[in-house]
Amino acid sequence: MTVRSLFATRFYDAPLGDAALLDELDEACRDLAQQDRAGRAWSKDHGYRGYTSYASLDDLPVRDPRFGDLVRVLNKHVAKFAEACAFDLDRKLKLDSIWVNVLKPGGTHAGHIHPHSVVSGTVYVAVPPGSGSLKLEDPRLAMMMAAPTRRDDAPEDLTTFVYAEPEVGTVFLWESWLRHEVTPNAAKSERISISFNYRR
Repeated sequence: MTVRSLFATRFYDAPLGDAALLDELDEACRDLAQQDRAGRAWSKDHGYRGYTSYASLDDLPVRDPRFGDLVRVLNKHVAKFAEACAFDLDRKLKLDSIWVNVLKPGGTHAGHIHPHSVVSGTVYVAVPPGSGSLKLEDPRLAMMMAAPTRRDDAPEDLTTFVYAEPEVGTVFLWESWLRHEVTPNAAKSERISISFNYRR
């Protein structure tokens, strides 16, 4: 008998590799949360518990050289992930968007995907204990219909949801079609992350 695993979903987990840059990014993110009135207003209007620059600023690497430094590091991580995915590319993937998230205690972000992108990801800048994980959903879930639930001891590649626990400096990357969500921040302080998309 042969049982094969088919149609793998890759997920990248690595340290950013630059502690000094992380300290600078922590300061940069907190500065933005104070100065970006449009971002604070958008967050309030859309029920985002905290601050995000997602809908207000689209020039972070130009606006602040600390984000430009981050992009240069992320480019290398994304290139490694693209190779692990065996993408047939005629040129390197290019940053499409990057934004800051300052999630207050109790904050969460519902399940979603990132259309029109190839690779999406997040780098974690501040991760207080209990601040939650990234919840990844099996992309076949909607087609499973009458499939039984999995046993508690099922291997990770057979589970319906995977919870990726970040640390300060963690870089997570995934293909942009993979549905994911941010579990509630149960910490007593803010979780800070920077999310991004890459396209062809």
